[in-house]
Amino acid sequence: MKYHFASDNTAGITPEAWTALAEANAGYAPGYGEDAWTQRAADLIRKTFETDCEVFFTFNGTAANSLALSAMCRSYHGIICHELAHVATDECGAPEFYSNGSKVLTVKGARCKVDPGEIDRIVLNRRNIHFPKPKVLSITQATEAGTLYSPAEIAILARTARQHGLLVHMDGARFANAVASLELSPAELSWKNGVDVLSLGGTKQGMPVGDAVVFFNRELAYEFEYRCKQAGQLASKMRFLAAPWIGMLEDGAWLRHARHANGCARRLATGLRQFPGIEFLAPVEANGVFVKLPEHLNEFLHAKGWRYYAFLGGSRLMCNWSTTEADIDALFEDVRQGLKKV
Repeated sequence: MKYHFASDNTAGITPEAWTALAEANAGYAPGYGEDAWTQRAADLIRKTFETDCEVFFTFNGTAANSLALSAMCRSYHGIICHELAHVATDECGAPEFYSNGSKVLTVKGARCKVDPGEIDRIVLNRRNIHFPKPKVLSITQATEAGTLYSPAEIAILARTARQHGLLVHMDGARFANAVASLELSPAELSWKNGVDVLSLGGTKQGMPVGDAVVFFNRELAYEFEYRCKQAGQLASKMRFLAAPWIGMLEDGAWLRHARHANGCARRLATGLRQFPGIEFLAPVEANGVFVKLPEHLNEFLHAKGWRYYAFLGGSRLMCNWSTTEADIDALFEDVRQGLKKV
């Protein structure tokens, strides 16, 4: 099977993350996050975002998103997000579970981006005690369609949210790809434009496991360590969850790899545009290419062993830190063969 474009989760571990893990595997260290590696990783995140934020490490993105949202609202609150947002469609109800019942309220928006007018609509539609009280706006950067929010768009959404007394959460599973593509500082794409809490992706950037919850609004982190423990997200040997962050952040590897993945997506898109009958479903702004392939071509590629996800009424092809030109050229060759079969 060829999983090259199925997901950035299918790639291995980056050399930098692997080296950091090996270095952390020497000798003894305190458990449960009391070690020097965890402190160093948290400090690197603070340095990266240019602010004194609270940082916690979780095993995966679902836990990062769900626990972050649970800290931002109560059981009778509502979480506003795009109808295709990962927190609404791909986390098995975890945000509701960890918040003891907060309801996810979905809204529309072109290219998987929340329309500010939709926030007004859902907040003002019902304001009585019989409907969950909206409390959090959750947006995804890069979005589920691989599109990006500009700093101005984030600021507008945050300002709209504030007008209604909402907090702002950002699902940043592919935040590195957004930073690399827009060539802006992580701070500009987060707290400087109104984000209160960020779920910062590590796994999809090439770490073996682990995402981070970054509280720019430090008050929201009150007793968050207890949430992590109760949810099974307090790693006994936390240094191994934290160390890959050091390898990725210390010399900028996280952005180098993100730029590479983004560049591969652009190359993939450019090549696919040369073939007839392939429809693009979203602009290529990060490391994902969303296309509608002719059905016979789709069947041919699957028969040849290629694996990729169905999404947006078509197919999602993801590039990652280890994608090569040879991988892309091999796909092009099979596309070429498949189109000749008609």
